[in-house]
Amino acid sequence: MSYTVDFKNVSTVGLESSPVAEALAGLRANEARYFMNKYKHEFTVVPASESQESLHYVNRILKERDIEFVAKPLETSRFQVENIQFTYVFYEDGLSVNVMYTVDDPKKRAVGFKLSEGMEVPKELEEKFKFARQKSKLAGTIRGSYFVIKGQY
Repeated sequence: MSYTVDFKNVSTVGLESSPVAEALAGLRANEARYFMNKYKHEFTVVPASESQESLHYVNRILKERDIEFVAKPLETSRFQVENIQFTYVFYEDGLSVNVMYTVDDPKKRAVGFKLSEGMEVPKELEEKFKFARQKSKLAGTIRGSYFVIKGQY
């Protein structure tokens, strides 16, 4: 069952099992606000158990860097705005992974990682990435990093 993320009244719906549920909900709401403000797109998520295709897609891309997360995926979101396909996975440990894949420009394709406030850097990303900090009214301090996608997906 899908859930449209409300960035005005932040809710932990679907994220309750996370030890950082409030921060992860804020991170998810931060993404929803971005897409509404920039593209007038409502950010909708579905339980990971109902979106295996999206999980497989993200996992195939992560294999470029030999990354496989042990954390349980809770929700995904997959949509296209303008010429960009976006796929998100929100994990139980507080991690958000997003794939930004431009349809017509192979130079603008990347995977982003965002860490919820209060979570440790996942072992799969330690030593591989440096994380920049960003302040958010909805999510507190977000740490983020990314890599450019080399393959065709």
